[in-house]
Amino acid sequence: MTEILFYHLQSMSIENVLPSLLEKSLERGWRVVVQSTSHERAEALDAHLWTYSDDSFLPHATARAGDAQDQPIVLSVEDDNPNGASVRFLIDNAALPTDTDRYERVVLVFNGDDVEALDAARQAWKDCKARGFDVTYWQADERGRWQRRE
Repeated sequence: MTEILFYHLQSMSIENVLPSLLEKSLERGWRVVVQSTSHERAEALDAHLWTYSDDSFLPHATARAGDAQDQPIVLSVEDDNPNGASVRFLIDNAALPTDTDRYERVVLVFNGDDVEALDAARQAWKDCKARGFDVTYWQADERGRWQRRE
């Protein structure tokens, strides 16, 4: 069964959080698709992932790259799965893909300081619960560590 994780950002940006989540996914041997809502955003994240740390490397490409199917991480705006990923990250209010049930894990990362993002996350939560997915909610503590909340 697909596991849906809701990551509630408060006073943090996706640029600060996403690299470590992607690193953990790769450590587990997962292929990943990160879905945003615009090509400009995907390109900005692409640039960020190349430069976010001097001592880390995240192999990735945008879905527009000719070798996207070979990459462990693909940045996309479509709901396709160009690299056969088992994990999908949804950012910037990207909607659940039509094939959500084909993923091992879907991680919906939303900005808790944005009313529109909160509303979209609440609706996605209701939809996922109604569809019978295993749904969990995560929030960062004061040290920035993710804690599961009930």
